Amino acid sequence: MKQLMRVLLIMAGCLLCAASLHAKGDDGKAAIKFDKYRVELGNVPEKGGPVSCEFEFTNTGTGNLVILDAKATCGCTRPEYPKRPIAPGKTGKIKVTYNPLGRPGVIDRTVTITTNGKPKKVRLHIGGNVTPAK
Repeated sequence: MKQLMRVLLIMAGCLLCAASLHAKGDDGKAAIKFDKYRVELGNVPEKGGPVSCEFEFTNTGTGNLVILDAKATCGCTRPEYPKRPIAPGKTGKIKVTYNPLGRPGVIDRTVTITTNGKPKKVRLHIGGNVTPAK
C-alpha cells in the first residue's frame, strides 16, 4: 500500500510539473500582424513556371511567436514558413509559391496560418489570372 501511495504521489508531481511547463511555454502573449493579407499576382502565363510572393509579418506580442502550420487550399499552392520562434518585435516571412501549369483562369487561393499567438489562425490570399498557353 505504501508503494502504491509513493507511485501515485510521484505521478501527481510529474503531472503538476508538466502542466506548469506547458503553461510557461505557451503564455498566449505572442501576436502576429501581417503587412498585407492579400497579394495580387496580376496576369500569370500558364507555361511561365511557378510564381512566388511573400507575406511579411511582425510579432507584436510580448512572448515568442511560433508558426505551427501553414496549409494551402490546393496542391498547386505551396507555403513556406519559419520553423524557429520569432522573438517579440521581430519580423518573418511566409513565402507562397503558385504553379499555374494546367490552370488557366482566375486565381483565388487561400493559405491558412496557425500560430501559438493571437490570432490563432490567419488567412492569406493570392489572386490573379492565369493566361492560357497558345
